Amino acid sequence: MFRDITPLLKDPAGFKAAVDLFVDHYKGQDIDYVVAIEARGYMLGAPLAYSIGAGFVPVRKPGKLPGAKFTEEYALEYGTNSLEIHDDAIGHGQRVLVVDDLLATGGTAAATSRLLERLGAKVTGFAFLIELSFLDGRATLEKLGHEVTSFITY
Repeated sequence: MFRDITPLLKDPAGFKAAVDLFVDHYKGQDIDYVVAIEARGYMLGAPLAYSIGAGFVPVRKPGKLPGAKFTEEYALEYGTNSLEIHDDAIGHGQRVLVVDDLLATGGTAAATSRLLERLGAKVTGFAFLIELSFLDGRATLEKLGHEVTSFITY
């Protein structure tokens, strides 16, 4: 079953409540950048970054970023895909929070973490609106040694 957040996004009160969950959890924490994964992660990550006074950095699918970038490949059920980030997006030692709408197997978030490590960033955690617990993505990400937060679990 596909978990679609677009009905939530179009509802002003629902969208505000979803963003507020993230803001309430992360305000006052020492986060330099919110790094969000294309595309639905942007919808939560950008307002979160704005609200907590952090910068916003997008992680994109291949071919979407101009200039020099790092690329990280990750496995899918049938094949592979990759993500990209500008090679100067984040400085060494800066603290980042990775945000996406949904945690499934953890492959996309783990690839994002590897990109950030290549930049020298310090990943403070992963945050998701929805977690599909039966796919065990949390275990994949916790093996990386970072906090995993989700607000809705199926």
